[in-house]
Amino acid sequence: MRIRATVAAVSGALALSAFVAPAAHAAGGTPDVTFSNMKVNKGSSMVVGTTKASFSVTYTVTHAASLPASDFATVPIIYRGSSVTAPSDLFGSDDAGTCTAASSTVLNCKDTLVFTVGGDSDLDNAEAGSWTLGAVAADKDDNLNWVGGLGTTKILRADKLTVNAAPEPVKKGKTVTVTGSLTRANWDTHKYGAYGSQSVKLQFRKKSSTTYTTLKTIKASSTGALKTTTTATVDGYYRYSFAGSTTSPAVSATGDYVDVQ
Repeated sequence: MRIRATVAAVSGALALSAFVAPAAHAAGGTPDVTFSNMKVNKGSSMVVGTTKASFSVTYTVTHAASLPASDFATVPIIYRGSSVTAPSDLFGSDDAGTCTAASSTVLNCKDTLVFTVGGDSDLDNAEAGSWTLGAVAADKDDNLNWVGGLGTTKILRADKLTVNAAPEPVKKGKTVTVTGSLTRANWDTHKYGAYGSQSVKLQFRKKSSTTYTTLKTIKASSTGALKTTTTATVDGYYRYSFAGSTTSPAVSATGDYVDVQ
């Protein structure tokens, strides 16, 4: 669920499972709960391509002994901006978290963040990068308790690398030409497109080894194309490897085997 936030939008409608608050507010009497140990995608970045993507969220809720667990619901959120109550952008789960009691005042909870790309898309390219973790609790009287600063996470644009080494086979000492391309998800067009002008490593692994060694670093063209040459020495695998950026993850192509004769 997405809430593009102004203060008015954040304090507007929010559905929390059985607690539907068409005019929810953050007034007095907010649920007496605290949040801790929040992890999105088990602590890893959320990498989203051009299709719907779902990510797990786990967190701990501690509530007052006078507040039964059945009297409130919680939802994990991620947001950008100066504070959780004045965000520039905010996402929340579609449903309230599912919780199990660890004690009379502690709940272990889990939920899911779902992002769609295409059609009524949740994401655009400008939203790739770092986000802050938060949560909201709602009681039966529609009182809300917004909590921010629970950690950080990243939403990244998925990328892809290809490689082709030729000729195959090749004579020892002759030139091997290695081509490929670097592309990444474009959340505005809902397709994969060129990820140009990025530094990419050409790596080689001997047939008898499990470790790749970097031969050189080149830059992708403006269209994401990769092309370079190297000298054939022994049988092995060539691949391109990209270290990632602030908006896309690290990725390596599957090695292409060349037989040296």
